[in-house]
Amino acid sequence: MKMASRRTTSLLHFLLLGALALLSSLVTVKGESPYKFYTWTVTYGIISPLGVPQQVILINGQFPGPKLEVVTNDNIILNLINKLDQPFLLTWNGIKQRKNSWQDGVLGTNCPIQPNSNFTYKFQTKDQIGTYNYFPSTAFHKAAGGFGAINVYSRPGIPIPYPIPTADFTLLVGDWFKTNHKTLQQRLDSGGVLPNPDGILINGQTQTTFTGDQGKTYMLRISNVGLTTTFNFRIQGHTMKVVEVEGSHVIQTEYDSLDIHVGQSLSVLVTLNQSPKDYYIVASTRFTKTKLSVTGLLRYSNSGVSASGDTPLPQGELVWSMRQARTFRWNLTANAARPNPQGSYHYGQISISKTFVFSNSAPLINGKQRYAVNGISYVNADTPLKLADHFNIGGVFDTNAIQSVSSKSPATVATSVVETNLHNFLEIVFQNNENSMQSWHLDGYDFWVVGFGSGQWTPAKRSLHNLVDALTRHTTQVYPNSWTAILVSLDNQGMWNMRSAIWERQYSGQQFYLKVGNLEQSLANEYNPPDNLLLCGKAVGRQH
Repeated sequence: MKMASRRTTSLLHFLLLGALALLSSLVTVKGESPYKFYTWTVTYGIISPLGVPQQVILINGQFPGPKLEVVTNDNIILNLINKLDQPFLLTWNGIKQRKNSWQDGVLGTNCPIQPNSNFTYKFQTKDQIGTYNYFPSTAFHKAAGGFGAINVYSRPGIPIPYPIPTADFTLLVGDWFKTNHKTLQQRLDSGGVLPNPDGILINGQTQTTFTGDQGKTYMLRISNVGLTTTFNFRIQGHTMKVVEVEGSHVIQTEYDSLDIHVGQSLSVLVTLNQSPKDYYIVASTRFTKTKLSVTGLLRYSNSGVSASGDTPLPQGELVWSMRQARTFRWNLTANAARPNPQGSYHYGQISISKTFVFSNSAPLINGKQRYAVNGISYVNADTPLKLADHFNIGGVFDTNAIQSVSSKSPATVATSVVETNLHNFLEIVFQNNENSMQSWHLDGYDFWVVGFGSGQWTPAKRSLHNLVDALTRHTTQVYPNSWTAILVSLDNQGMWNMRSAIWERQYSGQQFYLKVGNLEQSLANEYNPPDNLLLCGKAVGRQH
């Protein structure tokens, strides 16, 4: 009996230790990856960003929308209620959506949320830290607002390579049109082009003030949320130290002014080390005939003097800007969102699986102005491509339309998909033979921007590529009559949108989808469809 009692006690002790260990692991997991819940309601409202009353898109009554301030690996559960008179989606610009293109929020992956209905996004800011933003991807809604900031902070215990600033200021900067977004869309649908923007806004306003204490350092999280235009950003009497670009810590360099292109984001540190007064903050358009600017204020809390003098001017334009772009370098020794150096993945030593040269163009197709990639102008399908692929629905998209290099055939329209394989390593060159600035974005990924150059790219230009410490980001500029080269490691299975960040061009066809596939379907590579998956088009009635 005593022996049996000891065995029983020992077994109970073992079970208790096991239960405690399991509970401890659950608490640890929950502690590392907490859940954050949001409910956002999308409505129209009337405000006057440029002094003229106009209809804008509000989220929870706010313009711009609420900030998503989260921590690396947070799980986001966001219920979006659509009270507009049109279908609607938000996309999460720069969030990688690991194994989860179901939540990307573009028409190639998601059915739009119908009026007076809702959809709950479920995604994780997995292994990311930095400055991002969200905006509407449907119709031409981005011209009406609906955008906001996503600030992803580092987890406790993961050091960042700069002193923690006193506070953050978020600056959503972009061009703005007084014309209603539906009128702008109709103009594009009829084959026209957008007019020039009417102004620039900072956080939805033409007059913005940021106040800080003398001697302290602040972080400015700056995003270009505009539709069409690069801007140059500067602060009177102060330099800006760039520390983070779209999730990557960079070699810290101080700048008097910065070019920020459509769709891009970065973070700078500014130390209030001047005499106490007010100083101008200026953002002005670049690479455009018509110059627009917006002026805000950096105010010292002990200031008694108004801002005065000339607002600072940017330096040169094309050559200066390209040279500045080459100075952005990856900090190879800084920790990323996990406690390992950013540069531990030696991208420059990996064999390239395939090279694509994607050339943008602005053809007339059936008498209407369109925009194309390698001669193919994208048209949306009624069925999201992700659903068509998942349910094996034929006839929705075309995997043979876009070729790896541009042909001289007349431009045409197609619902174009470029097929690739998981774990491929791609070299992509964006070739711009037009006189306007271009900007390209890839959902679900970041990529190494290894080179900028004038004229035509050729394989011989690889000798100019930076294969050591090139910056990783999700959106890159392509200068007029120039090329930009990137390298992409395809480690994220799914259907991913590659698009012009210049919204007129995206809307009228300068985009396509990159299918990153794998013959063996596994939850280790891609999640199952969410339980609340919306079905539309040919996917209606399908079981998932």
